[in-house]
Amino acid sequence: MALTFTDANFEELVLKSDKPVLVDFWAEWCGPCRVVGPIVEELANDFDGTAVIGKVDVDSNPNISMQYGIRNIPTLLVFKNGQVVDKQVGAVPKAVLAGKLTAQMA
Repeated sequence: MALTFTDANFEELVLKSDKPVLVDFWAEWCGPCRVVGPIVEELANDFDGTAVIGKVDVDSNPNISMQYGIRNIPTLLVFKNGQVVDKQVGAVPKAVLAGKLTAQMA
């Protein structure tokens, strides 16, 4: 199951993670976000133990959203060693996101 990242836990769960992290910036009212949501959940199961996968509700967590310049949603960021290493804006197939995560595991 995908984690819920917030302004309060983002540093601990994302920036300090020793595994690659996929962060889905989304909102309840966003249509394309509802398309990506189930894909993110599937990836959380597929990469359980090898990557950290979670979501940030941009309406509830404005600080972290502003810090990373999130202007369009869904935006998915891939972090490694506390740094953004890949970015995807908009809905894409599961294989695209899986590929971005897998690339960070080498």
